Amino acid sequence: MASRSRSRTRTQEERERRRQQQQQQHHQQQQHHCYQPGLGPSAPSSSSSPPLGSPSPPAASPPCGALTPPSPSLVLLLLAAAAAASLLPTGDGQNLVTEDVTVVEGEVATISCKVRNSDDSVIQLLNPNRQTIYFRDFRPLKDSRFQLVNFSSSELRVSLTNVSISDEGRYFCQLYTDPPQEYFMTITVLVPPRNLRIEAQKETTVEGEEIELNCTSLASRPPTVIRWFKGNKELFGKTEEEQWSDMFTVTSRLSLKVKREDDGVAVVCQVDHPAVKDLQTKYYLDVMYKPEVQVLQNSPAQPLTREGDLLDLLCQVKGKPEPTDVSWLRVDDEMPQHVIVSGSNLHINSLNKSDNGTYRCKASNEVGMSFSDYTLYVYDSRAGEESAITAVDHAVIGGVVAVVVFAMLCLLIILGRYFARHKGTYFTHEAKGADDAADADTAIINAEGGQNNSEEKKEYFI
Repeated sequence: MASRSRSRTRTQEERERRRQQQQQQHHQQQQHHCYQPGLGPSAPSSSSSPPLGSPSPPAASPPCGALTPPSPSLVLLLLAAAAAASLLPTGDGQNLVTEDVTVVEGEVATISCKVRNSDDSVIQLLNPNRQTIYFRDFRPLKDSRFQLVNFSSSELRVSLTNVSISDEGRYFCQLYTDPPQEYFMTITVLVPPRNLRIEAQKETTVEGEEIELNCTSLASRPPTVIRWFKGNKELFGKTEEEQWSDMFTVTSRLSLKVKREDDGVAVVCQVDHPAVKDLQTKYYLDVMYKPEVQVLQNSPAQPLTREGDLLDLLCQVKGKPEPTDVSWLRVDDEMPQHVIVSGSNLHINSLNKSDNGTYRCKASNEVGMSFSDYTLYVYDSRAGEESAITAVDHAVIGGVVAVVVFAMLCLLIILGRYFARHKGTYFTHEAKGADDAADADTAIINAEGGQNNSEEKKEYFI
């Protein structure tokens, strides 16, 4: 009885072992035919330090047909194999190469799985949800935006058109080698700002006041950097950043003290963002200022005003808004009756000394009032002529003196050169007979005779 019981137990154990082996073989065959990632956990690698060559069981994906649920012992066996594979050394035999991709929303991203030293192993590309996009040159995923660009034993390259933010994440390349390899790349989606606008605290500003400008960049990713410019000078504002879901809204506030010279000048808000270039908007300053007043003398043409001359003055006015009230007055006295004022012009037909004084032109607008003074001094009628005659006399006298001085200098130079050439010389006739001698002996005799004859020694001075 005992031997029969032991035989029955061995038979049951043998049947159980055979049943488990058949289930395992059936499961592997379905994996091979469907080419779907296998069961069991798989550890994603990192782009900074990827476990190239790290053996990992195929990842889970949608089933291709009804599969028989694995037995608990088979699950334990697979888990043990995965744990053992994770302890294997990695790094030296890695063949997969990928690159991170940065793309602007709406454009095309290219995903590439490259293999070094290819041995014709199977290449597979998975999305962030670990669904198979391409298995070799076959696309199981029903997303027509993914298109095959190139397939060979050393590369699987796929394009993704009309990229959206939902496409951002990690994409996995799997290489079915022994042990299997997995590597991931990251797709980063950039979203340019939807709108860029400048808003002013108030539309019109008076000179000397501060104006606040707000430049807002809407719905960008990553957040934008806002810069301010007025002409060639960069200005600096205060920036605030708000995040809505995956989008960023950035606002920069600029406070600017304006002058009248700033009227009509453009203030530029410029955005720095990796998805756009030269994105900017402008705001033209509208500055009000009180009038600028300047008095111009149109007549007489010369600055000197004489009795009997015609005086014509123009009051030149500039302001914003345009000055509406322009008037003339005489400071500290009444305006002469013969003075004619017509708008911004003042006329005096015939000047006399009673017209002397200060004449003021005033102009005003909504901002304020300004004025400019003109001081009138009337000279005698011949004042200009006498001064002209005096100027001519002085010019003639100066010319004569210059000629005399030049002549004297020339005479001194001539006399100096003459005396330098005739300083005087001495010529002494000693031994005169020696010059007329026919030979040397006669010259010696004549010389001796000449020395004894003191009357023959003469000196001439010229």
